[in-house]
Amino acid sequence: MPYVLISTQIRMEVGPTMVGDEHSDQHLMDYLGAIKRNMLGNHFWEYYVNDAPRIVLDKLEKYGYRVVSMTGVGQTLVWCLHKE
Repeated sequence: MPYVLISTQIRMEVGPTMVGDEHSDQHLMDYLGAIKRNMLGNHFWEYYVNDAPRIVLDKLEKYGYRVVSMTGVGQTLVWCLHKE
């Protein structure tokens, strides 16, 4: 899976950071130390880590990913990364 989306809400400095969904690469989620959860009211699963986005971005860079784009949506920040 060459693309990854990560996001964080409100507090960018401390996390948590959302790093995937139920279809994400399990090896990558293990590498990031991600925990799978289903929030009450949501009909999907997501992976998150307690790390700040900067820590996650550093880990993903070491794993071969590069940031393609980043945007803010309300109080949410989203990064799109790609791996060759």
